[in-house]
Amino acid sequence: QVQLVESGGGSVQAGGSLGLSCVASGYNARDYCLGWYRQAPGNDPLGIAALDSDGSTSYADAVRGRFTVSIDNAKNTLYLQMNSLKSEDSAMYYCAAYTPRFRGGKRFCTPFNILNARGQGTLVTVSS
Repeated sequence: QVQLVESGGGSVQAGGSLGLSCVASGYNARDYCLGWYRQAPGNDPLGIAALDSDGSTSYADAVRGRFTVSIDNAKNTLYLQMNSLKSEDSAMYYCAAYTPRFRGGKRFCTPFNILNARGQGTLVTVSS
């Protein structure tokens, strides 16, 4: 069973940066791709980033160019580096394990794939 534990949330001013970490256990890269999603109060969850085992990444339009997802396989730790933060980035951020999709023999990992597991979340607050 996949277990995900996030850390690193906090408060930052608009324009600033913040990094999140997620320790993953019980995770098999063949069966899952890892990523992040967020949910602000009153809003639907939004998948924002995903990373596949071959290093390919996928981002939501709202964060592309500002956020970077990466992994340290030796530490089983996923990261999300968030730069140029905006007030609208304020949300609870969750580490996620997604089910890969397959089409035409190719594997796709995006933050819009089916969510299989998530962590407990870490709060990010961006003040303007």
